[in-house]
Amino acid sequence: MLKDQQYTDKGALLPFLKRIFHYAMQYRLWFWTFIVGVVIVGIVDAVYPLIWMHYLDSAIMPAVEVYKQSWDKGITPSIDYQGLWFYGGLFLLNGLLQLIGVFVFVKLGGYMEENVMYRLRKEMFSRLQELSFSYYDKSASGWLLSRISSDTKRVTVLISWGFLEVIWGITMIIACLGAMFYYNWKLALIVAAAIPFLMIVSIKIRMLILKYSREARKINSELTANFNEHINGVAVNKMTSQEQRVSGEFKGLSDNMRRSSYRAAYYTAMYFPLVVFTGSIAAAFVLYAGGWMAIGQDSQITVGILAAFFSYATLIFLPIMDISRFYAMAQGCISAGERIFSLIDEVPEIKDREGATDFGIIQGNIEFENVDFAYVEDKMVYENLNLSIKAGQSIALVGATGGGKSTITNLVGRFYEPTKGTLKIDGEDYLHKTLHSLRSQLGVVLQTPHLFSGTLRDNIKYGRLTATDEEIKQTLQMVGAAHFISRLDEEVGEAGDKLSIGEKQLISFARALLSNPRILVMDEATSSIDTLTEAKIQKGIAQMIAGRTSIIIAHRLSTIKNCDRILVIKNGQILEDGSHKELLQQKGYYYDLYTKQVAKKTERKLAV
Repeated sequence: MLKDQQYTDKGALLPFLKRIFHYAMQYRLWFWTFIVGVVIVGIVDAVYPLIWMHYLDSAIMPAVEVYKQSWDKGITPSIDYQGLWFYGGLFLLNGLLQLIGVFVFVKLGGYMEENVMYRLRKEMFSRLQELSFSYYDKSASGWLLSRISSDTKRVTVLISWGFLEVIWGITMIIACLGAMFYYNWKLALIVAAAIPFLMIVSIKIRMLILKYSREARKINSELTANFNEHINGVAVNKMTSQEQRVSGEFKGLSDNMRRSSYRAAYYTAMYFPLVVFTGSIAAAFVLYAGGWMAIGQDSQITVGILAAFFSYATLIFLPIMDISRFYAMAQGCISAGERIFSLIDEVPEIKDREGATDFGIIQGNIEFENVDFAYVEDKMVYENLNLSIKAGQSIALVGATGGGKSTITNLVGRFYEPTKGTLKIDGEDYLHKTLHSLRSQLGVVLQTPHLFSGTLRDNIKYGRLTATDEEIKQTLQMVGAAHFISRLDEEVGEAGDKLSIGEKQLISFARALLSNPRILVMDEATSSIDTLTEAKIQKGIAQMIAGRTSIIIAHRLSTIKNCDRILVIKNGQILEDGSHKELLQQKGYYYDLYTKQVAKKTERKLAV
């Protein structure tokens, strides 16, 4: 079974980012407009200290000087609000630009996230429909569901809000450093010197947080599975006196979970204070050095410049946090991205060959010529299988579980293909024909019926959407399910949970027959239903198999007595082949199976 993998190779980051952003570039106009919006906000945020600097130097400080001179002369100072209104207007204009930029990137970021998520999910679901049964043999449904849901959410958040942070962070750092070096390179060097140190420390701590968070999530999955397993199996634990052992196992997992969670919480807690402390040190040096420059005899900077540099010294470390967060987020998304793209890139084992042509109307002649087959390499199910089924024949397959009965039907439906040899339908190698032209003429009734949400009519018409209500009614009557005719608009619920097993099986019979298949496969179709429902189905089986090739797998041998041929399968070999009467006369394996079932049935009747 496929399991989640941990991707820690740093070289995998760039290819992952390149591929995921390829999806964002499908919306090129929105993508670049999004970036422009983020850059505008980053520049606007970097401009605020400059407005404050000019406000202090051009409005506040001159006003303070005028006030001082007026009061020294005993004159009531006159108030000039022009500078106040001007710089107040600049603050408002800057805020308006920031508002526009935020609106643009929030709207477009959300738009890209949802659309990329839509494309990824559509591609994955389409690929899942194309993949062969062999893929599902090793893939749990819960594993696949998490690829469609949680993994797509994680990687698309990286495209929108994660990418937003890194673009904003880079813009802020460049704009802030540019402004500082323009006004005073000495003070700028003090701030710039702290950036590499903080960047390295920030990324290191982020990766430690990611490491222990991954460990905690992994252990949490094991913890949950362990809890469910032993709560559901508590009776077995008590009967086998295993309570202390399983409690010890759970305690060990809990201890590991506690340690990993604590370390993740520890590094998370120390991260922000460390950034603030580093920024405070840089700000302190700026104040100290800038203060001397401002109050010296040959004043090199103004009060406004000192105030702006103090703002930059604290402000410039926020984007470093955002960039390191994006890096850690991207590293955390690699595994999700690898799972998504491995699914999208999965090549179906069963697919149309180049130049494949369509079947015409299938007559139903089936021939296995020297066929070998294995689900798993080196574990052969069949070797050199030769079997001929004539059109219109009804063939029953009986034998112990795991003997290879279902494998024959899987090969006929081309859900799997022969490892070696040839399987012909109507004298043609079916590998040179299209899958659709084969399966559209194939009807399958499984042991465990599956219905889709919707009405009874929807489910019966699933294999032939153009069918009329009259054809549906005729089919229901054929399978002994005429009582459903008045209930066609009834909702079946999720997976048909509003119906009994027997009712669902009757609907699956009708669904298979409505498409008038040329080859009909019934795989243990009556094993999970009650005897009353089975009796109803038995009345229609003769009509169901008439005029078409039918392959029936059954453990209840009473249901196959009227088949043209009965094949006894054991360990990948056809032990016996003949009619019900012929095989009883041989008094072989089939005779033993049949007489034992009759004896058990008789015992049950006598017991009642």
